[in-house]
Amino acid sequence: MNAAPADQIRLLDVQALDTRLTQLAHKRKNLPEHEEIQSLEADLLQVRDLLVASRTEEGDTAREQTKAESDVDQVRQRAARDQKRLDSGQVTNPKDLENLQSEIASLARRQGDLEDVVLEVMERHEAATERAAELAQRVEAVEAKTEDAVARRDAALQEIDAEAGTVRGERESAAGSVPADLLKLYEKIREQQGGVGAARLFQRRCEGCQLELNITELNEVRQAPQDAVLRCENCRRVLVRTPESGL
Repeated sequence: MNAAPADQIRLLDVQALDTRLTQLAHKRKNLPEHEEIQSLEADLLQVRDLLVASRTEEGDTAREQTKAESDVDQVRQRAARDQKRLDSGQVTNPKDLENLQSEIASLARRQGDLEDVVLEVMERHEAATERAAELAQRVEAVEAKTEDAVARRDAALQEIDAEAGTVRGERESAAGSVPADLLKLYEKIREQQGGVGAARLFQRRCEGCQLELNITELNEVRQAPQDAVLRCENCRRVLVRTPESGL
């Protein structure tokens, strides 16, 4: 294949733009904010689950406390009624008096036990309430961090996409000035060679594979017509000669 030296030089421009697009795509995919957001979202999911569990416990202990306080109140009211009967003097039978006094004493013990239960439940309820409040604050903090990371990611993506759009426009313009057959060969090689289809021969070294040409290869390059499209013997990329080739 033959192509004017200027067209081959323009192919290097296309390659440089393709390389920049590859770099931008890699940068876009590997923004540190991606990993940061993923980590924050995992933390947020965990903290929200803990908050739900804590609020459930808070509600359960609140109901448990209400029930325990109601039990205490019922015992207290019954004990008050018995005490009122005892104080009224209406009960005169010794056996009935003994039973009434025994019941009042039993109710007092029962009330004490129930009040201990109320105190224990209150402590658990207060702990659950404090825990829920703490977790709610943690959720807000992680949400704020996540929003900040998302904003930074979106800003970075917007900047990358804007540059990529500019580079694609330049690439389209540069590729339009390269002969179709040379561009087709370049695209085929670029697909096979990890995104690099053309390389400069610089100081007797192929910048595609970074290997220096041996004396036989150099002589072949020197003897080739200026419009001949050369290929590197090692990596098979289009090898473009420039004034810095060291020939």
